[in-house]
Amino acid sequence: MSIELSMTIEDLKIDFEHLPGDGPLDETDVSLRAYLANLSESHLREYNAAWSDDRVIEWDGNFRNDGVLMLVCCERDVDVREFRTVLERHLAYRLTVEDE
Repeated sequence: MSIELSMTIEDLKIDFEHLPGDGPLDETDVSLRAYLANLSESHLREYNAAWSDDRVIEWDGNFRNDGVLMLVCCERDVDVREFRTVLERHLAYRLTVEDE
């Protein structure tokens, strides 16, 4: 008996919008995670947790003048503190998975 397995690249993609251990997510949570999932690995590897909030905002380049991240489909504002928290969790998971 033989079993044929056919997987596409899409089947192998990891869902970085819903990480293991994520609790309930609102629309803004998913939008933020989707935004991070679309950032290049090389850009993400530049990030330094020791940077000031202003440096993070400059590095990302997608924050408004009032310090809020520009996202589509969001119910609430994402400030740099929330951005960093989610980014660092995303990095810990994504870079570990991609290094395997």
